[in-house]
Amino acid sequence: MKKTILISALFFTGLALAQEKKVDSTKTKNIDEVTLTKKVFKKETDRFVYDVASSPVAKGNTTFELLKQTPLLSTTDDKTLMIAGKSNAVIFINGRKSTMDAESLAQFLKSTPADNIQKIEVITVPGSEFQVESSEGVINIILKKKMTDGLNGSMRLSNIQNKYNASSSSFSANYRKDKLGISANLSGGENTEAQSYILKNGNQTIMNESVGNVDDPNKNLGGYLNIDYQLTDKSNIALSWNTWANKSNNSTVDLNNTSTKYDDANNLLNTAYSQSKNSDNSRSYNNSFNLNYELKTDSLGSKLNINAAYLNYRKFQTADNNTIASNSNWDNLGTTYQILQSTPQQINNYSAMADYIQKFKNDYTVAIGGNYNNTNTDNDTQYFSNDFINPIASKPNYFVYKEHIYGLYLNVEKKFSNRFSGKIGARYEMTNSLGTSDHAQDESLKRIERKYNNFLPFLNLNFAINENHNLSYAFSSRMRRPSFWELNPVKNILTRDNYVQNNPFVKASANYNQELTYMYKSSYFLILSHNYAKDKITQVPLQREIERDGVKYQQLAYIRNNFGNKQEFSAMLGMQKSFFKQYLTSNFNIGVQHNRNNGSLNTDPTTGDIFDIYENHKNSTSFVIQTNNTVRLDKAKTWFAGVNFFFVNKQQIELGQLQALSSLDLSIKKIWNSWTFSANFSDILKKNVVTIEDRQVDGNYNYVKNDTYNRGATISISYSFGNQKVQKMRNIDTADKDIKNRTK
Repeated sequence: MKKTILISALFFTGLALAQEKKVDSTKTKNIDEVTLTKKVFKKETDRFVYDVASSPVAKGNTTFELLKQTPLLSTTDDKTLMIAGKSNAVIFINGRKSTMDAESLAQFLKSTPADNIQKIEVITVPGSEFQVESSEGVINIILKKKMTDGLNGSMRLSNIQNKYNASSSSFSANYRKDKLGISANLSGGENTEAQSYILKNGNQTIMNESVGNVDDPNKNLGGYLNIDYQLTDKSNIALSWNTWANKSNNSTVDLNNTSTKYDDANNLLNTAYSQSKNSDNSRSYNNSFNLNYELKTDSLGSKLNINAAYLNYRKFQTADNNTIASNSNWDNLGTTYQILQSTPQQINNYSAMADYIQKFKNDYTVAIGGNYNNTNTDNDTQYFSNDFINPIASKPNYFVYKEHIYGLYLNVEKKFSNRFSGKIGARYEMTNSLGTSDHAQDESLKRIERKYNNFLPFLNLNFAINENHNLSYAFSSRMRRPSFWELNPVKNILTRDNYVQNNPFVKASANYNQELTYMYKSSYFLILSHNYAKDKITQVPLQREIERDGVKYQQLAYIRNNFGNKQEFSAMLGMQKSFFKQYLTSNFNIGVQHNRNNGSLNTDPTTGDIFDIYENHKNSTSFVIQTNNTVRLDKAKTWFAGVNFFFVNKQQIELGQLQALSSLDLSIKKIWNSWTFSANFSDILKKNVVTIEDRQVDGNYNYVKNDTYNRGATISISYSFGNQKVQKMRNIDTADKDIKNRTK
């Protein structure tokens, strides 16, 4: 079970000192120290820009740790990055959308040195030119590029201790010779993701409880290779390759299950004990290639960008799920039920994208572009069940999904004066999809065809009231298409009566986003945002009473489905400022979020099974506090300490009420010549544990407590070598960037 929780965070750092002596003909003035304040965090027309190239925060850190300390970004599960007011964020690297699934991307960012980063762009409301979905914001990581001929790079080793020990390493290099530029990274590591669960569900007469652990060992290896060649003074060609491989052998689920039954008078009838022991083996490979051509058409910055891309994702997974009879001492009394599954998935995507930006002398810009995506997914699922009484039952399902997306966009941007600018645009998308299932027993599952068109407007207005005050407004509309794995109609089993059912009938969800931002002196800001999601895609916990062999059981199924509408209102007030001659860089923000849920469901669309109705018409108001502090411990800028804390109180989400979360993190870092040594201690108070509770009017209740062992310590050593003169990389958008996130 993976859960994404929304909070907001911000971080700011950056300083420069210079000494100067000035001699006057009539008198001499001694100026001991002049502080140069550089806008390392600033608001541009449609984005926030965090310039980290000269910041000590980046040195010796991983990319993931740096992103956690970037203004407006946050994480609560140490895997998923979020933008304030957004349910999630899409990672772009040099303008190219990441090809990796969520787990692989988190591992990659945690093993990639932050020393390679020039700046980070945070786009809270992406424009029409971005192919993103729903309320997603964009985090664009701009890597450094060699300015002079030669070679530079960095190496990093780290060791992490949570419940289990983990290690990772990485090597990055940049090379430039005349018109040729090459950058490469190789990263790898081993870790075991540990979780503990307490699960409770039932009603007044049947109560289930499952307690135990999930351990998922992983080996990861991946990286990237970017080759950029300058054909002429006005044209460039580039080839990019991104790859990531994951292997997980003997991932285990070990739960002790207790089922207690009462009569209508609340008298105990009986208590049954069982164990769920599941093992899982999986391998996944993710490779993408992108060919880019860029032509500058005039001296004002007009240019043509053409991209062609290919994405190949392969995952092979087998699972052995066993229900074992037991007693109050949890003795193994023999297997009573077994399910064997093979759930491979292959995704092939071919895509192309063309963009042309025409700039005029009167601060007027027109951008036009289009894209095409052709995606084929192949899911050959094998399912065998054995109750050791009847013959083994086989339920194969060969599900093939084909999708074609055509998109066009037009943006017009105008700077009316030094104080006022605006950007207006729209996307038009046409989607044709076909899902077929060769072995489906239900006729409606054998062929699922959909065609829909969407007009998606965008508006951004920016007004600089004066040098210190800036006000901006943005509106966008987006479609959230289901991930490819969500459409594959397979059942993911936790226990015999607790599972997740995917759904090929899930349709795209429409999302409308608004945001008003006020900024003062690039140090204080207020962000007001609103998101409306229609036909929101989520998993819905449905329960029902079933009977097997004359015995009643309470079944809990998490159904992937569209679940009504949801609104999110949020307000965040933030400060980012340095004190005591920049020995302390402190960031503090406080925000409030109001959620309005409106959904109900009682049927599994895939199987047609009828459950007790689940309703969520609840509203909630929650607040968040977060502070990130960097303390410079010496004048030479070689010792740094960090103190970070967040707290978010309870809020209503689709699954129920999420209880309060908090985390206190400490760090210490030493920079010595080209070496950086650091130690980080996370979730010291062990308060970052997910607890969700829900109770329906009919008496059904559901309780989930999930500890992912966020408390831990990380020790790392990094070394930088070569010529460190750098400049930012040329941004390249890939043709398949709107597809990549849907492999998560």
